[in-house]
Amino acid sequence: MVSHGAAAASTRPNVVGMRPDDLHIDTIAVHTGRDDLAALGVHALPIDLSTTNPLPDIEHGGDSYESMATGGRPLPDGGMVYARLWNPTVARFEKALAELEGAETAVAFASGMAATTAMILAHTGTTGTRHIVAVRPLYGGTDHLLESNLLGTATTYCEQDEVGASIRDDTALVVIETPANPTLDLVDIAAVVAQAGDVPVVVDNTFATPVLQNPIALGATMSLHSATKYIGGHGDVIAGVIACDEATATRLRSVRAITGAILHPLGAYLLHRGLATLPLRIRAQQENARRIAEWLGTQSAVRQVYYPGVDGDPRGIIGRQMRGTGAMLAIGLHGGYAAASELTSKVRLFEHAVSLGGVDSLIQHPAALTHRPVPPEVRPSAEVVRLSIGIENVDDLVADLAQALG
Repeated sequence: MVSHGAAAASTRPNVVGMRPDDLHIDTIAVHTGRDDLAALGVHALPIDLSTTNPLPDIEHGGDSYESMATGGRPLPDGGMVYARLWNPTVARFEKALAELEGAETAVAFASGMAATTAMILAHTGTTGTRHIVAVRPLYGGTDHLLESNLLGTATTYCEQDEVGASIRDDTALVVIETPANPTLDLVDIAAVVAQAGDVPVVVDNTFATPVLQNPIALGATMSLHSATKYIGGHGDVIAGVIACDEATATRLRSVRAITGAILHPLGAYLLHRGLATLPLRIRAQQENARRIAEWLGTQSAVRQVYYPGVDGDPRGIIGRQMRGTGAMLAIGLHGGYAAASELTSKVRLFEHAVSLGGVDSLIQHPAALTHRPVPPEVRPSAEVVRLSIGIENVDDLVADLAQALG
């Protein structure tokens, strides 16, 4: 049986002609989105770099253009017309990601923030409902976008148990992230969905990935990824993707067409290729992170370890909602900002850099970097350092942290 669970498996399309219930996630990750390759006469994923496409005639080409410009798909007799509207390499990746998420479809964007912006515009731009409920902490870029009011929205921030009380008649969206950036807070998705009622819930699933968590199966409307991170996994592509139902995808594609935020086909190729090793990478990184978190908990320089389950799991998230604890962790250091600065400057294997989810280990200071735009009163503490654990030998990583911590 596939390790996603019955709820997700029942909505997933067939992979290479087999029932998805018969396939493990490792198999799905390798074969997903490749159903048409045999008919094309190829084995490796193709890349279509065309910016424009031949038109059969004015009428059919025009009808197809209108379909895509308003969020639909290309018409069979009208062609793809123009790459800002549709690209087959991007569409192939979208199908693959949706299959892993147990979603009807997915929409890919040029970055995670482009995806987040489109998601907000699609639900507020023409609806007259411009209020958003958000549970902090969130990724710093998302928090900054909501705080800026750039898109004409108003945001109420609350705890996860206060979502229902925070919803108004003009609420368009509920935004959550779990595990949350940077302190790995866990949010009960099903509980938030129940409070939200008819209001769409979007879950930033970047840290968990489809390997460990499927928000759609838990009732969320959208599962959002900064695909730059674990989906890509090698630090060489910027992208965002949202898994959702077809009606939501139509609204998202309409915004994408108007704003020109479609993912470049080369990026889509790299992401699709990366899916084949995603479960293997996640398991290796997660095991490294678990062992490092345990070791850090024994170090006198470390005041607190932020890692799912390290302080218990009172809501029963792990095992019920998540199929693992992931590969992100954070630590609070005795000595505050000075200690954080010293640690990030002394590591040798850990790269001092923003971003996360790659095969190599990274370390960074959220308050000074990724979460710098967040209001000071809710910004991560200056003592907090975030670590993204890679696939290196765990003993080497521990030794690096040991020498850096002194």
